[in-house]
Amino acid sequence: MDAIAWDTAERVAIRVAGREPLAESYHYSSLEPDFREFTAEAEALVEAETGLKSLAGPARSRVTDRAGWIRANLASFQRLLRPLTDRLGERMGATKVAPIGRQVAGAEVGALLGWMSTRVLGQYDMLVIENENPQDQDLVYYVGPNILALEKRYGFPPREFRLWLALHEVTHRMQFTGVPWLRPYFLSLVDDSLGSFDPDPKRMIESLKRAVAEARAGRNPLDEGGIVTILATAEQQAVIQRIGGLMSVLEGHGDLIMDRAATDRVPSAERFSSVLHDRRQAKGPARVIQKLVGLEAKLRQYEEGEKFLETLEQAGGEGIELLWRGPEYLPDLSEIRDPQRWLSRVSEATAQTA
Repeated sequence: MDAIAWDTAERVAIRVAGREPLAESYHYSSLEPDFREFTAEAEALVEAETGLKSLAGPARSRVTDRAGWIRANLASFQRLLRPLTDRLGERMGATKVAPIGRQVAGAEVGALLGWMSTRVLGQYDMLVIENENPQDQDLVYYVGPNILALEKRYGFPPREFRLWLALHEVTHRMQFTGVPWLRPYFLSLVDDSLGSFDPDPKRMIESLKRAVAEARAGRNPLDEGGIVTILATAEQQAVIQRIGGLMSVLEGHGDLIMDRAATDRVPSAERFSSVLHDRRQAKGPARVIQKLVGLEAKLRQYEEGEKFLETLEQAGGEGIELLWRGPEYLPDLSEIRDPQRWLSRVSEATAQTA
C-alpha cells in the first residue's frame, strides 16, 4: 500500500491552485509558438556561453496550465519519494489508521503543490520515469497563466521576458544533459537521503526536541532546508549538505547564464532580475510556508551560488569548468559559503593528479 493517496493530492492541489483568469486570454495562444522559438534560441545561446552541449537531442518546450504542472510534478514526486513511501506503506500496513494517514498525507502534498503552482514560471523536468511515454519526459515546462500575469502586472515586453525565462530553464537542461554523470549523481543523493530516513515517531519527536533547543539558542532550525532537515539524522544531514551545495551551483549557474547569454537580445534583463528577486522575498503566511518546506533555503541558493561562481571566475584558472569534471569537484554548502575552502581543496586535488 502506498503511504500517500496521490489521487487526493491531485484534487487538493488543483483546488488550491485556484482560478486562472488569464488562461482564457487571447494572449495565451502566443505562448506556445514563442516558447518553441525561444527554447531553441536559448539552447544555442547557452551552448555558446557555457561550452556545454546536450547529449540528449534538442530541447523541447511545453506550455501548461497550473493543473498540468501539478500532474507533471506529482509524477516526479512519486519517483523521488518512492524509497520513503514504500517503507512508510509497509509500516502502516493494514492498520485501522492507514487509510486516514494516506488521505492526510495526500492532502498535505496537494496543498504544497497547489500553492507552488501559483508562483512557478518555468521548470525543467529532469527525471526519466520508467514505463512512461518518452514524449512526456525531458521537457522544459512554462506555466502560461503565471507568465501572462507577471507580464501584465509589470508591463514586461513579452518576447524579451519569454526568452529570458527560457535561458534559465534551458541552462538547467544543458547541465543535466550536457554533463553525463550529473543526473545519476543527483538522483543517487536524493535516494540516499530518503532511503535512510527512519519514519519512527520516537526519532521524529527527538528531532523536534533538538529543533526547539536550537530555537531557544537563537537559531532558526528551519533556515537550512525546512522540516526535512529537522527530521534528518547526522548521516542524512551530510547528504543534505551535498545536495544543497549542488543545487546552489546549478541555480547560481542558471541565473548567471540567464543574465549573460543574451545581453544584446534582452535589454530589460536587469529589470526582470530585480522584479523576480523581490518576488522571491515572500512575506507573512507565504514566508512561513516557504520556511517549513525548505523553499526559503532554496531561494538563497540562487544568490549564494552566483556569488560562489563569481569568486571562482575572479580566481582565474579553469574555474566553473572544473565543477563539471566529476562529483568530487562539487562543493558542499559550507564551501559554497566559503569559496576559498573549495579553491584550496580543489587545488590540492588537481596538484596530486598532475
